[in-house]
Amino acid sequence: MNGLPPPKPIMMKERVSMLFLEYGELDVLDGSFVLIDKNGVRTQIPVGSVACLLLQPGTRVSHAAVVLAARVGCLLVWVGEGGVRLYAAGQPGGARADRLLYQAKLALDPDARLKVVRHMYKIRFGDEPPQRRSIEQLRGIEGARVRSMYQMLAVKYGVKWDGRNYKPESWGVGDIPNRCMSAATSCLYGVCEAAILAAGYAPAIGFIHTGKPQSFVYDIADLFKFQTVVPIAFKIAAKETHDLERKVRLACRDSFREWKILQDLIPFIEEVLAAGGLDKPEPHEEAMPIAIPLKEGIGDAGHRS
Repeated sequence: MNGLPPPKPIMMKERVSMLFLEYGELDVLDGSFVLIDKNGVRTQIPVGSVACLLLQPGTRVSHAAVVLAARVGCLLVWVGEGGVRLYAAGQPGGARADRLLYQAKLALDPDARLKVVRHMYKIRFGDEPPQRRSIEQLRGIEGARVRSMYQMLAVKYGVKWDGRNYKPESWGVGDIPNRCMSAATSCLYGVCEAAILAAGYAPAIGFIHTGKPQSFVYDIADLFKFQTVVPIAFKIAAKETHDLERKVRLACRDSFREWKILQDLIPFIEEVLAAGGLDKPEPHEEAMPIAIPLKEGIGDAGHRS
């Protein structure tokens, strides 16, 4: 880039976690990241000590900042407010070779994949799945239980619910509960995809869901859906009639910050994959550290100018 050798990467155990940035310009000053707000106030971010910077609305990034992030192995992720949308992610990050191969090996091994799916089922429903069932059979059992959970929550919040019915090409014709549900799950998908990318995995390689660019995102989001965004969607559908999507997004944003969802997401991803029973490969000695945050301090650790 400039003829200088890249700085020695800081080991992940020595890094802080994720930082949310908003309303400022991310630039480089004296070899470190600096966030400059509209009044010219500068907040320095120690270079290499942050695993992932989540750039919320109102953030501009200089070319120098992108170059520095690439050199020190800091993942840049462009997100909506509070992480409720994921628009883009800059390398390094995403599927790192050792983690991608590990994830792919689990997904392609029938026994390992079934173990992962069974563990997902246990996390989601709190009990062991039936024995001697294929993934397709477990998917069917899961679908029936999910429909029942939707119906119970609809009754709890006093919402008329005729089932999940969503067509992206016909957004406006959906009923209020389904529009709220779509907006809410989209928020959760953004947070989950950011965590998957930060952990070094591929959003497309799923275990229950397959064949879609966000298959693994859907897998992970389903583990949290009924504890987080589904009640929010029903609550808003029960009392609101206007500006539904915005109200849902704001409520999800506040919930994610209060719950510190990113603190749980990455450990859950690691736990789910470990259930497959395959050894995680050791990273190549020349590989950049992955942009996975430490458990402690993740969440609303963001800086606000």
